[in-house]
Amino acid sequence: MQATEDIDLIVNHPKKAINKLALPIIISNLFMVLNNIIDGIWVAGLGSDPLAAVGFVTPLFLSFVGFANGLGAGANSLIARNIGAKDYEAAGNSAIHSMMLSIIVSVVATILMLAVLRSILVSMGAAEIISMTLDYGYIIIAGVFSVFIPAMMAAVFRSQGEVKRASYPLMLTAIINMILDPIFIYALGWGLQGAAIATVLAAVLAMLPMLYWMFVKRDSFLEIRMSEYKRDLRIYKDILVVGIPASLEQFIISFVSILMNYWLTLLSGTIAVAAYTATWRLISVGISPLIGIGVAALTVGGAAYGAKNLTNLKTALNYSIKLGLISSIIICAVFFVFADPLSSIFSYSQNGAILHARLIEAIRILCFFLVLMPLGAISGNIFQAMGKGGISLLLTVLRAFLLEIIFAALFAFVFNLADVGIYWGLVCGMALGSVIGYIYINYYLKKHESYFNS
Repeated sequence: MQATEDIDLIVNHPKKAINKLALPIIISNLFMVLNNIIDGIWVAGLGSDPLAAVGFVTPLFLSFVGFANGLGAGANSLIARNIGAKDYEAAGNSAIHSMMLSIIVSVVATILMLAVLRSILVSMGAAEIISMTLDYGYIIIAGVFSVFIPAMMAAVFRSQGEVKRASYPLMLTAIINMILDPIFIYALGWGLQGAAIATVLAAVLAMLPMLYWMFVKRDSFLEIRMSEYKRDLRIYKDILVVGIPASLEQFIISFVSILMNYWLTLLSGTIAVAAYTATWRLISVGISPLIGIGVAALTVGGAAYGAKNLTNLKTALNYSIKLGLISSIIICAVFFVFADPLSSIFSYSQNGAILHARLIEAIRILCFFLVLMPLGAISGNIFQAMGKGGISLLLTVLRAFLLEIIFAALFAFVFNLADVGIYWGLVCGMALGSVIGYIYINYYLKKHESYFNS
């Protein structure tokens, strides 16, 4: 099998590959974030309670998105490493196993979550608006198959450099959802349920071209033929060695968000949850470029590790961090300066006006969450690229599960700073954890130089 131009770029030209891979991913992620913001704007028009209801369901939904992306990271890493080692048969077989895994997991995860959704939401503090929250949540959770399967197909496409096929359907999802939202929520009078239906339907429609490219047209470097599937548990293991820790990282992040929602409810009521939810939609804009850069680093780093090319691996790490820091600092500055007008987009209704001052305060603190995030996030992506998902998970546990929670509790409850303390705690935990992650990956690469010289 002859390597294509995309494969050559990933293996031999790390900076160019990161630029090429990252940009479409960043654009598609920005479309998704824009969609989330617009979705929040439409829901905000229904009042603060519906916005809070979405806020309670969002961390659960994002945990599924994280699980799907985590499994995708495992597949991406394994396939890229095989491509870097020029074992194309193993790369193709890994892609087939990846698709089977996404189907199995999506079915099992959906059934389990639907069974326990009410109990989880009540334990999160949504009892006061549980009926409204369930109306939204049941539809969203029932449609998560449209998250798992496209995430895995995107990972397969990205691993072989076909980033447009991996990214453009996400843009299509956002565009369709932005069109359907006002129709389903207001024109048809479906309210919050209409927002949920629009979200799921948009994802299903956008998944169709990916299915066509992969299973009908079949013109990619790696051909996916499910009829040729022969189970190999070692391949599943290799995917899950990275995929499960990567998924757990997202669960930890979602858990922290759920815990913050609960603490905010105790400290200031559902109005604080609504402010935090709306602000986080904006912060996601700053995270989106970093996600794109990180996914590109994972692909390029995986190929470098498979080829035992330490120079390219370090280039993937440091160049990606440089790009991430530039984007994060610029976006943080923009958010801080324009916090007032940005807050207005979520507080335009009569019921939402009370949110305005709280939103300005939240935006001007949480924007600093972005500044040092690239150090830790990209370091984790490179560990995933090397198949060291466990190390990436430990760094996330340190940063999010320990440092962010400890600082948030300290500032909010011990120093009595309430919701402001929650925000500053998240910022401090992210900053310290990210610096530790960057220091450790440089130590790790220096300690294991012998692998690349073998």
